[in-house]
Amino acid sequence: MMARLRPAEAADRDDAAAFTGRVARWDPMGLVRLRADAERVRLWAGTPFDALVTRAIHGALTPTDVTVYAGNLLSGLAVSAEREVDPGPSADAAWRSQLPPAAGWVLVDEVPAAVVADLAEEGAAGARERPGPAGGASTALLDTEVLTVAGSGMQVPLTLRMLFALSGMGFAPAHPDEMVRVSATDAWARIDARYGAVVRRRHALLPLLM
Repeated sequence: MMARLRPAEAADRDDAAAFTGRVARWDPMGLVRLRADAERVRLWAGTPFDALVTRAIHGALTPTDVTVYAGNLLSGLAVSAEREVDPGPSADAAWRSQLPPAAGWVLVDEVPAAVVADLAEEGAAGARERPGPAGGASTALLDTEVLTVAGSGMQVPLTLRMLFALSGMGFAPAHPDEMVRVSATDAWARIDARYGAVVRRRHALLPLLM
């Protein structure tokens, strides 16, 4: 079955294109997973920082769960004027990331977006001054816990991985009154901002012993 994405309005199409464009800038062959959720379609993608990013638009999707390449999806959203978008051939077998649960999240606290932006910029400056072996941010820098959020009986440390993903996707506007929400489950942490969310496992999965 050929996949079809039908954004409800022009604004939803623009939102999907903005999300996909950011992913494609990192890697045109990067994967975007589309999942129907009632009258919405949620887009998921990986990032170079080992964190997932997501955004939902109003619309419909056939089939209800499909993975495509960011470059193909962006072309379909940007080039065609048809209401129904061809997101490109399926790449379901290439998707490897586990998705977080839809329920069970606890709001831990809210943090000013300006604080998150400043921490991300400080981290980026550190990466420029002390690049890793590949020229980008080192693993040690990415794993640095730069902020710990507490509330609702939970403590959630946030690493630069999540902050770089949030900044790179342009999810949180640099506005004095803008806030981001930090939520968590026992296994996952999530930062919700105006234009999308970043999600990452709080603990690494243990390898299976054979």
